Amino acid sequence: MGIPGEAGVRAPHGPAAAAPDTWIVSTAPGGVPLLGHALPLWRRPLEFLASLPAHGDLVAIRLGPQRVWLACDPALVQQILMDPRTYDKGGPLYDTMRMVLGNGLVTCPQGAHRRQRRLAQPCFRPSRIADYATVMSAEIGAAVREWRPGQILDVTDTMLDLSARVTTGVLMSTSLDQGIAAEVRACLATAMRGVLLRAVAPLGPLYKLPTPGNRRFDRALSRLHHIIDGIIAERRAHPTGHDDLLATLLEATDDGGPATGGDAAPDGTHAPAPGRPATREAPHAEEPLTDREAHDQLMTFLVAGIETTALALAWTLHLLSAHPEEERRLHAEVDTVLAGRPPGPEDLPRLGHARRVVTEALRMYPPGWALTRVTTTETTLAGHRLAPGSTVLYSAYVLHQDPKAFPDPQRFDPDRWLPERAGSVPSGAMLPFAAGNRKCIGDHFAMTEAVLALAAIAARWRLRPPSPRTVRPVPAAVLSPGPLPMVCEPRGRPDGGAAPAVPPQAP
Repeated sequence: MGIPGEAGVRAPHGPAAAAPDTWIVSTAPGGVPLLGHALPLWRRPLEFLASLPAHGDLVAIRLGPQRVWLACDPALVQQILMDPRTYDKGGPLYDTMRMVLGNGLVTCPQGAHRRQRRLAQPCFRPSRIADYATVMSAEIGAAVREWRPGQILDVTDTMLDLSARVTTGVLMSTSLDQGIAAEVRACLATAMRGVLLRAVAPLGPLYKLPTPGNRRFDRALSRLHHIIDGIIAERRAHPTGHDDLLATLLEATDDGGPATGGDAAPDGTHAPAPGRPATREAPHAEEPLTDREAHDQLMTFLVAGIETTALALAWTLHLLSAHPEEERRLHAEVDTVLAGRPPGPEDLPRLGHARRVVTEALRMYPPGWALTRVTTTETTLAGHRLAPGSTVLYSAYVLHQDPKAFPDPQRFDPDRWLPERAGSVPSGAMLPFAAGNRKCIGDHFAMTEAVLALAAIAARWRLRPPSPRTVRPVPAAVLSPGPLPMVCEPRGRPDGGAAPAVPPQAP
């Protein structure tokens, strides 16, 4: 149902936009008194949000007396993400995540982001990613060799464990022995379950009660903070002899220059939001991370580095088990490229189909499926005035299901990402890692890990569900397949060794 008088002017976008037309601003249908749309958003959030683009480009969702605005058009989402000073990070999920991550790169407000991005950027330079890839390959190979023929794995939990093993190895290779690394992974799992519960059901004072669940959450969080503080103190006392991400982070200094991927203009000024003048920052002395900043960044990299990559891999393996032809194509590629050896960073350029498979899984099931921003000042979106403090929502899941951008969006089609087809995807329609200067700083890290892991698994194993079942996404803070039992079937030798190389086909 439309809101009378709230149509605005649509800015042309994309090659087909020859002239301006009208934005459609409306309210989602089906709201009820007092609750608004809280029930459908709670019971079936994916279906509810995916139904809203049919009602407009900017759609109001009522949650009690409040409104949340869903941006359905990629051009509007781009406007939001490219203007982070007007649309700052905020909302219930970010407020809850700060309990674990503190004021790290993912959760900090825009005012703190530029310094944090500058300090973290050296950790994610291409040369460092190449170094990390060697560690990734070793950790992935060790994990995959532990599987046994006929073993039933919960693939979701297994990928979480594998990604945790990789991430802790890359982050803190010399600071975590095997026992402490396992404890960190267990504490992270408990803490993140508590965060998801508190974000989805914000019951405030009830989480202060001494229930078993609350005590487990508090103990896990306290233990995590204690371990991370101890690691940072040890590194400060003995700063040499380390070559991992934490060492790079602690050695970084902030000279006040622009952050790579930020919004600095070529002349050193800061590109302003629409209608604002550019400003030049005063120079800063070189300042390293404080212990508090280092703690928050380390927690951020642990959580962000584990959960999203693990879930992308779990969805990828589920989709391959349901599409045997794509699985056969993947097996042919890894057998030819790897020729029976473990994958390494030098193989990444030739694992093009593996990368396309992961990309298509991210399109269909983006882990960060819905995120919010909060307006810092009065602004206009789709011709509609938003007051300061308005909550704006965008959903990568909704954007990725748009048939105009992705024909037959429910079909698993890795070839969408062949160069000759990927160029037709509208700007802003594919956002697994967000965009703008708040785009995930670890996107290349995550894709490198996912492709190496997929190649290592596909070289040795087929994973099959033990019985037919329907897998439905579980939308919480991230989009999970839930428990995903699969049977390990060796592709090569009976001991689970890698399959032999596929001989080249005759011309």
